[in-house]
Amino acid sequence: MMAGSNTESVYKDHHQWLLSWIISKVGCDQRAADLTQDTFVRLLLNQQKQKEQLTLEHPRAYLRTVANGLVIDHFRRRSLEQAYWEVLNSLPEQVAISEEDRHLVLETLDQIDQILDSLPGRIRQVFIMSQIDGLPYKTIAEQLSVSER
Repeated sequence: MMAGSNTESVYKDHHQWLLSWIISKVGCDQRAADLTQDTFVRLLLNQQKQKEQLTLEHPRAYLRTVANGLVIDHFRRRSLEQAYWEVLNSLPEQVAISEEDRHLVLETLDQIDQILDSLPGRIRQVFIMSQIDGLPYKTIAEQLSVSER
């Protein structure tokens, strides 16, 4: 995305601003610090993918866009985990699972969430409507105004 020294200056010039912005979104200093670092890691990875030197004209806009996606992912995962814990807590004690199994299930749910997130929007929507909402293909097709195929 930019030359190494320019990347350093973007980090130095905008790190504190980005951290403050993320703290205002997530309300947790430690989580915000993690998400800030993840944002800059994405910047560096994007720079490596480009293979040619590009310049960021509006670094804060770029950083905010990347960070906003990470914040949304964070809240989606947190919501998924919260729903899972609520279901587990409603189970009778003899049905409850071990802490290790809970961790494995949460890890699996996170992987499923990442896979679903990588699908194109329409395909993801159809999958969720079919597999999670339990809707038949005919109903999905009607709701989305597409053919049943």
